[in-house]
Amino acid sequence: MDSERKFLMGNEAVALGACHAGVSLGVGYPGTPSSEILAYLNHFGGKAQWSPNEKVAAEVGLGVAFGNGRAMVTMKHVGLNVAADALFTAAYSGVDGAYVLAVADDPGLASSQNEQDTRRYAVAAGVPLLDPSDSQDAYDFTRLAFDISARWHIPVILRLTTRVCHSGSVVVPDVPVQNLPAPHFTRNIKQRVMVPGHARPAHRRLRQKLKEIERWNNDEGPNREVLGDGRLGIIASGVAAQHAAEAAPDASLFKVGMAYPLPVERIIEFCAKHEKNAAIEENDPYMNELLKSYGAPLTVMPEYMRFGELNVARIRRLLDGAPEPEHAVPPGKPPGLCKGCPHKRTFELLKKHGCIVSGDIGCYTLAALPPLEAMDMQICMGASIGMGVGLRQVLPAAEARKVVSVIGDSTFVHSGLTGLAEMAYNVPPTGHVVLILDNSTTAMTGQQEHPGTGRRLDGSPTGQLDYARVATAMGIDNVVTYDPVKDAEPFEAALVDALRKDSLSVFVVKRPCILAAARKGAKG
Repeated sequence: MDSERKFLMGNEAVALGACHAGVSLGVGYPGTPSSEILAYLNHFGGKAQWSPNEKVAAEVGLGVAFGNGRAMVTMKHVGLNVAADALFTAAYSGVDGAYVLAVADDPGLASSQNEQDTRRYAVAAGVPLLDPSDSQDAYDFTRLAFDISARWHIPVILRLTTRVCHSGSVVVPDVPVQNLPAPHFTRNIKQRVMVPGHARPAHRRLRQKLKEIERWNNDEGPNREVLGDGRLGIIASGVAAQHAAEAAPDASLFKVGMAYPLPVERIIEFCAKHEKNAAIEENDPYMNELLKSYGAPLTVMPEYMRFGELNVARIRRLLDGAPEPEHAVPPGKPPGLCKGCPHKRTFELLKKHGCIVSGDIGCYTLAALPPLEAMDMQICMGASIGMGVGLRQVLPAAEARKVVSVIGDSTFVHSGLTGLAEMAYNVPPTGHVVLILDNSTTAMTGQQEHPGTGRRLDGSPTGQLDYARVATAMGIDNVVTYDPVKDAEPFEAALVDALRKDSLSVFVVKRPCILAAARKGAKG
């Protein structure tokens, strides 16, 4: 029975909530801590698929929602940077079905390059945001997000965090939604073609929707108030609310469920009941800043609150005004590439020849750490080619010829294609060398499929992108594929030769990830 109690991880609960909300399609790009949502959606019987990147996923989802379907788009927080172009204008156009973005933040940088706060995106784009604190919230708020989106015809963000995504708790599911209207398309040019003449009134409609949603959030939104002894009132959302309740059991707690538009009126009324009030939140001081601008009497929180994950002990220190103790980095071996990684040899080769390595996101980033220390820069998905081309454009010729861009296969599909087009279009005086390290999977986030593997999310066969043919089609003459193990000597000779020349070269260095190969073999 769907109504029976279940013990679910947060990502499982989101997937089940989406299924029970009648999701038509789940689409996204894998990124820890969000990666499991679509796999679980497929497991629960929903339709799920990977896209090349988050922007494409957001656009596919919009097509579903413009057709009166229900779309869920999944990504991690930095993926929302990629999808933002679609999101900001979709807030103007609105949707006909429902459109939910499940975005997972990573306080403490467990597996990310920054700690950005998705709540800021909700404010900037003008879309509602729900902030679950546990698996039951994750399930309930996923369903609520679809309802809000369908009611106000607006995209809705479900903001998750690492601790909610990957912690488990009991969930009591509700009855799945029934008798949703069948998808269909109704022509509405003024609503969906965002030229300036259509966008100006759309912006006004958006702001009116947000006013209505704020009134609803104040009156009947998913916020919970638990009164204590009257001395201390705590305003918190997400997992911070769970920690705060344990850290200060005698305090009153206003648990924010919809963090944007914030239920400011109710929170100010809550604050008036207490001698002292504090807003506790992970990452940015979003609620602190907004509530203080409305005159809410809040205790000033220490700056250290915005760094890393909160826990019960940290919140006790925050409430006591105690300084954050210095944390010495424990001794230990830094993470590194797997012992059997076939692409470790490539980085050893680049280091041997003194290359300046412009690197990218993925497990290959670990090549920057000891003992290899064979990567010199890494910023965001797909940046390796553009940064390498930029370096080649300004460095003296002898130094420029040492610059090599290294990118993984999934990352190349995600954001490397445009970098390769830049390289072919604005050729540096010394040319450039790109290595596409093809391990036939999206390795670091859990061996997911992508357009270069020839398999869909569920493992069924599909078309397969050929990187060498793509590079050749862009006008790059020297495009060669090597196995870094079987072809070690000819690969090294070809790389050394390419570094001497003032021309463009792309090497597809192809050998499967040993973990993905083992998993595929186990599945048969």
